Amino acid sequence: MSSKPLAACLVVVASLLPSCTSAPPVERRAPPVQLIDLPEGFVIELAAAGIEHARSMARSPAGTLFVGSRKSDVVRALRDEDGDGYFETVHVLLSGLNSPNGVAYRAGALYVAEIHRVIRLDDIDARLTSPPEPVVVRDDFPTDPHHGWKFLRFGPDGWLYVPVGAPCNICDAGDPYAAILRMKPDGSDLQVFARGVRNTVGFDWHPTTGELWFTDNGRDWLGDHLPPDELNHAPEAGLHFGYPWCHGTDLVDTDFPDRGCDGFRPAAQELGAHVASLGMRFYTGDSFPEEYRNQVFIAEHGSWNSSVKVGYQVSLVRLEGNRPVSYEPFATGWLRPHGGVRGRPVDLLVEPDGSLLVSDDGGGAIYRIRHVGTDAAETR
Repeated sequence: MSSKPLAACLVVVASLLPSCTSAPPVERRAPPVQLIDLPEGFVIELAAAGIEHARSMARSPAGTLFVGSRKSDVVRALRDEDGDGYFETVHVLLSGLNSPNGVAYRAGALYVAEIHRVIRLDDIDARLTSPPEPVVVRDDFPTDPHHGWKFLRFGPDGWLYVPVGAPCNICDAGDPYAAILRMKPDGSDLQVFARGVRNTVGFDWHPTTGELWFTDNGRDWLGDHLPPDELNHAPEAGLHFGYPWCHGTDLVDTDFPDRGCDGFRPAAQELGAHVASLGMRFYTGDSFPEEYRNQVFIAEHGSWNSSVKVGYQVSLVRLEGNRPVSYEPFATGWLRPHGGVRGRPVDLLVEPDGSLLVSDDGGGAIYRIRHVGTDAAETR
């Protein structure tokens, strides 16, 4: 598999961005892939460049990669027409949106989560060059910009899961804030699935049990080491995960000390404080070694509320059954040794060939991680 030049031109469908004649500045921010460290036998390659503020990803069976954004107002569709692993064609499907972070695909339609609503583009694979008018699925979500950007995925139950973050650093705002909601694909029957979730921007379902797991970002201003970010396990609806009273497994919040941690669901795995754990995926491919199958990969976007930068990596949580047994770095190098930053991982996606895609909104890029074996990796 060869990487295309960074100056590969874009096919732009909306008027927001011009067709490129040279590499846009965002492409120069993508770190050279040889600076990313991986376990022995793995390689990382550039899968797309110039994807400014690339955030959540979803894939259609036809191979179209849909990419949301948060600081931009666009949703893109990427195509690898020649099958070489590099998405050389980019369509801007929509522009002028309100932090369209979340994207999900179902039954030929692309669902997009803005801060205040969820919209849908029907028959989208056949209409990449002439996108249809969006259908409003539901438009009564809170408008608060603080933690208002949303992740979006369909569960194995066929429901569409949509989180609503807390509109603050630490507060008790009540429903529907600090919760994971779900609704039917047409937007009806909205209900709270889980409470006490400060801000999740990534979740997935265990490939064997079908149970929900999700990351959650801990609060700020308790120092460099508190509280931990979280990987949580929700085997059923109706659980409360502690926010704003309890963090991690048993840390009582100093601003909300009255309830303690009794009665709340503790974190399945405490992650690093302030690492900004976002996208997570169970590895369901068959090209990584067996020890990675059905294990949890997490994109750590990186800290801002820490005197020493932490995160900026892809981490791995190993499970035995439903019990995490280790938490370790998997892909590192976006954070430089002396504190500079080369990029910020956001979301993960397992491709049909077993490779793992990583979006990077700091570098405006998408990477592909493959396992090629020790000998092949050493010759690259």
